[in-house]
Amino acid sequence: MTTKNLLVELFVEELPPKALKKLGDAFAGVLFEQLKAQGLAGADSAVTAFASPRRLAAHISHVWLKAGDKAVQQKLMPVAVGLDADGRATPALLKKLSALGADVSDPAAAVAALKRAPDGKAEALFYDSLVTGAALDSGLQKALDEAIARLPIPKVMSYQLETDCGIPNFLPGWTSVHFVRPAHGLVALHGSTVVPVKALGLSAGNRTQGHRFEAAKSPVLLADADSYAQTLLTDGSVIASFNDRRFAIVQQLAQAAERLGPGYEVLMDEALLDEVTALVERPNVLTCGFEEQFLEVPQECLILTMKANQKYFPLVDTSAKLTNKFLVVSNISPDDASAVIGGNERVVRPRLADAKFFFDQDRKKTLASRVEGLGKVVYHNKLGTQGERVERVRAIARAIGQQLGGDVLAQSADTAAQLAKTDLLTDMVGEFPELQGIMGGYYARHDGLSEDIAFAIEDHYRPRFAGDQLPRTQTGVTVALADKLETLVGMFGIGNLPTGEKDPFALRRHALGVIRLLVENELALDLSALLAVAAQAFGDKITDASAALTDFIYDRLAGSLREQGYSAQEVDAVLALRPQRLADVTQRLQAVRAFAALPAAAALAAANKRIGNILKKSEGEGAAVQEGLLVETAEKALFAAMQQTVPGADAEFAHGDYTASLMTLAALRVPVDAFFDGVMVNADDPALKANRLGLLRQLHEAMNRVADLSRLAA
Repeated sequence: MTTKNLLVELFVEELPPKALKKLGDAFAGVLFEQLKAQGLAGADSAVTAFASPRRLAAHISHVWLKAGDKAVQQKLMPVAVGLDADGRATPALLKKLSALGADVSDPAAAVAALKRAPDGKAEALFYDSLVTGAALDSGLQKALDEAIARLPIPKVMSYQLETDCGIPNFLPGWTSVHFVRPAHGLVALHGSTVVPVKALGLSAGNRTQGHRFEAAKSPVLLADADSYAQTLLTDGSVIASFNDRRFAIVQQLAQAAERLGPGYEVLMDEALLDEVTALVERPNVLTCGFEEQFLEVPQECLILTMKANQKYFPLVDTSAKLTNKFLVVSNISPDDASAVIGGNERVVRPRLADAKFFFDQDRKKTLASRVEGLGKVVYHNKLGTQGERVERVRAIARAIGQQLGGDVLAQSADTAAQLAKTDLLTDMVGEFPELQGIMGGYYARHDGLSEDIAFAIEDHYRPRFAGDQLPRTQTGVTVALADKLETLVGMFGIGNLPTGEKDPFALRRHALGVIRLLVENELALDLSALLAVAAQAFGDKITDASAALTDFIYDRLAGSLREQGYSAQEVDAVLALRPQRLADVTQRLQAVRAFAALPAAAALAAANKRIGNILKKSEGEGAAVQEGLLVETAEKALFAAMQQTVPGADAEFAHGDYTASLMTLAALRVPVDAFFDGVMVNADDPALKANRLGLLRQLHEAMNRVADLSRLAA
């Protein structure tokens, strides 16, 4: 039996644009997975997903009309349960066989057909049968039902569908259908043959609809599964593939910018590209413009309103400065596009005028005059107002600034922290919350404040996301660190911890921000001291959650380091010591990696693990090493070797040369091995035992200053 290609399409009303790509991929993926599970699609089959504003579709190659029959062996029950003492079938066995469709009219013959095989400690009965392969009609119906049921629908709609009750002389009825949008058509073609499946009250056919306004034919007749995309393009004026449509938009945007001249570049926003791709069926990029007077408004405001509200693509010059030109992706291609262009220009003008109005109004009040107003804005019912929060951030920022740069940095950080949240009270940020911080920087400059303060206000939310830039100035770094620590300590202090995927206060992101600020700026700050300073700023508003928060931060750090390419073993070895200066962690990891490459590393790691186990069992035992109590040659040699190597390794550690410190200690491999081969630690003489435990304790401390080397043991 030969295979044919399969095409399934659901034709619906306009789907939610932000979810379209995910819906298309899920529909095709589950359909393909279900057909493979039933044996209707095989290893040589491939799936292609299609998703446009009004359709979800999948093309699957090499689909069988009927799956092959499959031999199946099923375990029935233990022999002792299925057969009596004489070897005859018990009622339980006959009931089980009957349920499986076996012929039990002759019980002896039925038993003879079974197989006996060991199953653990007992022997069991097994039944061999031939399962008939699924037919495409029923198999596709099952797959289609599953694909629809498992769609990641953001919000389900309910609508009524008129149905024929099937009884003569009775009026048709109505049935409720639940789906992401009302469905109006279903196509299922195996080659050129319609597969008679049903979904959402619809029966499959070979017809669909094209573009609402520009389709050459209506309805669009599909000859076979393989002609789907091309027929929709030629007869329906629809680019069915999401990826092809997105590529066409990118090309047209680039061409439109090129036609304007070499001084124009498109702001290619990936999320906006995906959303616009989900809004049009056959894109047509047009060039529009607005009055230059609006360029007096900060470009972030104009760009945001064009992208977020209108789905337009702004154009910038070669220095990344916004121009008064923008690009529109239209869903129609009229011979004269002037009306479309004029309409979009009219629509954007009030948006830009609002932004200009907000900007002009906001500048009538200084940021300093808005500080008092923060006391009237609730931050959290357990943590007080934004005004109280600002005072906490100021206190933390002053302490950090004093440690990093003395009085000058402490004062600038205090000023920036006091004003950093004031733009929350401006009209611009009220309209566009995404601009908080950014607008504060603009208003600070308007108020005559220094660039250092303006940058710090603008940057104090950074890093906002993975890969985001860090604050540009030391003042900005100080305030950003204080702001994130205040959030983390406060939320943990009232028990507001992330659970599963839920993290409403973005505490994971804040923890990663603290890590990046400390590590990438190489700040000589201890984590425990920072958390203590932040906790002091809250007074008695919170309970002490420093232990849980410390674990939380180190967990985020471990995940980040593994993503950077360090092995779990390397990360575990370094973080087991909970190094307080996170800026040192990378150097420690590099030292551990260099040490692990040495021939002596495995033996020393194993010995370190052994020493650790010995010391755990003898907790509290051991004393300062007395050279006169060193009896065995091997322990004398180890003591002498430690006297030669440990001081140098300690000095290298103190200077931050962790790699050299571990390399120096690697010389102890031979005397350590000899010690364990020739010395009994748990000697009968208590003084000898205590002395040897003291020697091992000194060795353990020296070897584990950079990392817990026992974690490197296999």
